Amino acid sequence: MTRGRTAAGAFMLLAAIALPMHVSSAQSWSPNDYMLGRPRVSLNLRVGANRPNASDGVFAASDAAGRRLLTLGPDQFVGASFGGDLGILLSQRTELQFSVSSSGRRADSEYRDFIGSDDLPIEQTTRLRRMPASVGVRYNLLPAGRAISRLAWVPSKIVPYVAAGGGAMWYKFQQQGEFVDYLSPRLDVFRAKLEATGWAPLAYAATGFTWTTRPSVALNTELRYDHSRTPMKGDFTGFDKTALSGVGVTTGIQFRF
Repeated sequence: MTRGRTAAGAFMLLAAIALPMHVSSAQSWSPNDYMLGRPRVSLNLRVGANRPNASDGVFAASDAAGRRLLTLGPDQFVGASFGGDLGILLSQRTELQFSVSSSGRRADSEYRDFIGSDDLPIEQTTRLRRMPASVGVRYNLLPAGRAISRLAWVPSKIVPYVAAGGGAMWYKFQQQGEFVDYLSPRLDVFRAKLEATGWAPLAYAATGFTWTTRPSVALNTELRYDHSRTPMKGDFTGFDKTALSGVGVTTGIQFRF
């Protein structure tokens, strides 16, 4: 009986010592350090700048000698870009990613070699809006995080990645102002509003990184190139295929669930 009481007393003593150690260890983990399980879905909201190629097709209308008619250039179409991504976990390093964004810009131009009968430039306003919608795969070059127990998951601080995929791009191209009628004997000038809208196939590639600020929140920076070419429709039917491609840089905030 004495031995039983001694063993019980020793067990209680060890429990009394171990319990505060366990509580102290548990308290050392903060909700700011980990998540309860690896996140399965992410939502990324981003803003940045986009530069369309704007260098062929309707952007490069030229005369018989190959000289461009209008003072339009790619740099005139650099504009703000807004977008979002929905990511769904596929494996430890890969995600299925659905993306949509929008960018646009207005540019003023005039004919290079002609002026009006009033000795003023023959001017136009050109508007271009592009909205790519895509689905692709994102691959993390480093593990996105690590499990420290059956439930707790700690995200990595910085995770670089690459991504690629395809989809479609909606576009709207519009020109409004004065134009030269090359079919008229006197090269008459007329006013018009010309427009083309439609969808074009799209492929893209991207690279970037996420920087974790909290387990469920990260900052994201991405460089992305969209490749798309299509024959213009509407008032610009008959032009050569026009590249709607472009490169963009965005930054944003990512929420993990």
